[in-house]
Amino acid sequence: MSLQDFITGLPKAELHVHHVGSASPRIVSELAARHPDAGVPAHPESLREFFTFRDFAHFIDVYLAVVDLVRTPEDVRLLTYEVAREMAEGQNLRYAELTCTPYTSVVRGIAIQDYTEAIEDARVAAERDFGLVLRWIYDIPGESGIPAADATVEYALRHRTDALVGFGLGGPEIGVPRAQFRPHFDAARAAGLRSVPHAGETTGPETVWESLRLLGAERIGHGVSAARDPELLAHLADTGVVLEVCPTSNIATRAVDRIEDHPLRTFVDAGVTVTINSDDPPMFATSLNHDYEVAAGLLELDEQGVADLARVAVDASFAPDDVKARIRGEIDAYAAG
Repeated sequence: MSLQDFITGLPKAELHVHHVGSASPRIVSELAARHPDAGVPAHPESLREFFTFRDFAHFIDVYLAVVDLVRTPEDVRLLTYEVAREMAEGQNLRYAELTCTPYTSVVRGIAIQDYTEAIEDARVAAERDFGLVLRWIYDIPGESGIPAADATVEYALRHRTDALVGFGLGGPEIGVPRAQFRPHFDAARAAGLRSVPHAGETTGPETVWESLRLLGAERIGHGVSAARDPELLAHLADTGVVLEVCPTSNIATRAVDRIEDHPLRTFVDAGVTVTINSDDPPMFATSLNHDYEVAAGLLELDEQGVADLARVAVDASFAPDDVKARIRGEIDAYAAG
């Protein structure tokens, strides 16, 4: 069996993957056909060109254009269920923490009650139909500032379901200081949600430090620039704070120039716990399987090393203990042949 085939069949969990950002050309095409006035091309070939990013700012523009296709509760339900289908059938995912940004849907006219009902209906159906356990992370779109943060923490606390496990912060980092969101993370953490902000993707190590000290981060989304600060690497290793590494995404958004320059090995050599993730896979022409292949190449891993990566993702997840035990057992059985 080739390493690629091994990875394809390996049971996996994913911790850093976005709800709207997981919409494949097939799903986007269906949504674009429903809403032709949005200006998003419905033809797959045109979509490939549409998803070719010049830089991180352009990625945000494209991402928000796709967000604008999700206008009704039926759109939310379709997106969620079809993303789950592709995760389970294409990537052999058993568990995923899907980062949702309800604010961007609510400001487009979907009531938070309807949004919540739609993702929950899709979640229950996905577990029944595909055996995929989904959990939610609600994140603040940083570019929308304090109003978005106020709304998101209200959604998280007043419209919470048992499947909501984490509270995050996404969007551009430049010009969006972490400190302003401290009260929102304090409230979310007090309610038992876990802190998982993005940091250090397009800014320096200081953004990661702010996320740790001010937002109580238990996992860091990306954390690319942490590699430039030995003290920070040592702190991450000592405290067990996990980096959610997204190799292909970092190249696509120009956070890293070349895959050979990616700091994944630097993190591992420093003793930092890392998980491998796809972030916004169709938008970056990647998949979790592909990012595992990239990580295996950067870290020179064999099948057992790749299986260890899968185990770390399960252990670093916020899944219930029985789900963790079941998936670890599946990984162990698969790795043993």
